[in-house]
Amino acid sequence: MKASRFFVSTLKEAPADAEVASHRLMMRAGMIKKVGTGIYTYMPMGLRVIRKVEAIVREEMDRAGAIEMTMPVVQPAELWQEAGRFDKMGPELLRIKDRHDRDFVIQPTSEEVVTDIARQEIRSYKQLPKNFYQIQTKFRDERRPRFGLMRGREFTMKDAYSFDRDLDAAKASYQNMAQAYRNIFDRFGLRYRAVAADSGAIGGDLSEEFQVIAATGEDAIVYCPDSTYAANMEKAEALAPAGPRPAAVNALEKTPTPGKSTCADVAELLGVPLATTIKSLVLATDIVDDAGNIKGAQIWLLLLRGDHDMNEIKVSKVPGLDKGFRFATTAEIDEHFGCKPGYLGPLNLKKPVKLVADREAAVLADWITGANEVDFHMTGVNWGRDLPEPDLVADLRNVVAGDASPDGKGVLAIERGIEVGHVFVLGTKYSKAMNATYLDEGGKPQFLEMGCYGIGITRLPAAAIEQNHDERGIIWPDALAPFTVVVCPIGMDRSPEVKVAAEALYEELLAKGVDVLLDDRGERPGAMFADWELIGVPHRVVISDRGLKEGQLEYQGRRDTAATKVPAAGIADFIAGKLAA
Repeated sequence: MKASRFFVSTLKEAPADAEVASHRLMMRAGMIKKVGTGIYTYMPMGLRVIRKVEAIVREEMDRAGAIEMTMPVVQPAELWQEAGRFDKMGPELLRIKDRHDRDFVIQPTSEEVVTDIARQEIRSYKQLPKNFYQIQTKFRDERRPRFGLMRGREFTMKDAYSFDRDLDAAKASYQNMAQAYRNIFDRFGLRYRAVAADSGAIGGDLSEEFQVIAATGEDAIVYCPDSTYAANMEKAEALAPAGPRPAAVNALEKTPTPGKSTCADVAELLGVPLATTIKSLVLATDIVDDAGNIKGAQIWLLLLRGDHDMNEIKVSKVPGLDKGFRFATTAEIDEHFGCKPGYLGPLNLKKPVKLVADREAAVLADWITGANEVDFHMTGVNWGRDLPEPDLVADLRNVVAGDASPDGKGVLAIERGIEVGHVFVLGTKYSKAMNATYLDEGGKPQFLEMGCYGIGITRLPAAAIEQNHDERGIIWPDALAPFTVVVCPIGMDRSPEVKVAAEALYEELLAKGVDVLLDDRGERPGAMFADWELIGVPHRVVISDRGLKEGQLEYQGRRDTAATKVPAAGIADFIAGKLAA
């Protein structure tokens, strides 16, 4: 491609609403243009990146035996109603009506449509396994779309769905996809981690997220530097402390803490470590009669160390809370504790509650908690002596750096990541809801076991930029760059020698299959170099009169701090070597 025939549109400044590096740089590099809130046009430069992402994904999915198809963006509501998601999904699902007042949805995902296809087309175990995938537009009506392509409303995804005869076969399909994803992300040339993720009601280790490592990532990734252990924050287990609970030393006392309603403030006031305080979280589960009417509520008090945070996914697995819970109302808290939040604790209750302690809280001695009286806390609290042992002890908290790794091979570290892919076994959730069955060897109908595998096609370039940029602009890996090599001739419009050399190198690189662009716009060197550094082309060759007289050209990689002189006669082979490295 020649720049004069392409569309190059760069900006010196990013729009004021661009919050993160990828958003700012994609706008400045002319890769995307905002149409509406969370909705963008992919400009020619940006579309080339997206097409390269799609090509790698498509090649590896095909190699793994998946079969491409395309499902509609607009889908009949009947399928979503059949699966139960039309009403359950919140306002993120965009619902529309046609001229006949029939309900439709703009798809955020396609489980219903692909399950409908499977129940019509897959009749026998002999047709299994099957894996269908698409690269298609999606829409999710985000409440707060932000960060450009990182969290837009309209986006492109690769979503795949596997169908198997039983769970063991589904696990094999899952492992096949997990390996395909590793192949895909290896080819992208990005630093990433495949981390264990919560698998919901299915249980087991049947869910992994693929996270691109970036300091601006929204997700916390937990890993062990000394082993292969990695999980997202929701999944990472906080092991039970080693050793018995220490013996009580201090007497139980009601201690004044005027105006100190947080654990941190209380610890500072009393001059004690935050880890000696206990925070109280009050939850409720509704009690319903046979007709489904709410007739009361069970109140739960969760106790965690003051320096720990509750993990809602873990709490949702606690027996009794696993059917759904909510935070207690102010009236419910007053009814059971007789006090406003900030001074709550398990002593001096007005009404009994279900008491659940985190593993760390359960082994504390001489701890501090609210006295259920404003401006007072209880100090020197001990299990068994001052209150009964908790009804239940469970892992309720987020892990922190320095916790023991669950695999016993060191301690945990935490870094930030951007989720760009997810592989997951669905089981029979959709096949049962939509009666998608096949006939086994005995001629009996069996529900299809399903898996789901997604990659954020348009999110991935943004994640790559968050990981790879500097003060000058984007730094693309070779595999994702809109152009791999740019030839920058200085004074091409004034020097026949420069023009001839530039055209010759351009043609030679094209013949070698290199994705090369020749900047024949006649820009000044500074402006020309600034454009391609901003756009992030990985390899640059500069041709000048002076260099040609010396028999040399200048090569500079996007991460290089200075240019390297290379003999003009061998520049094409030199570039080929760089690309092969």
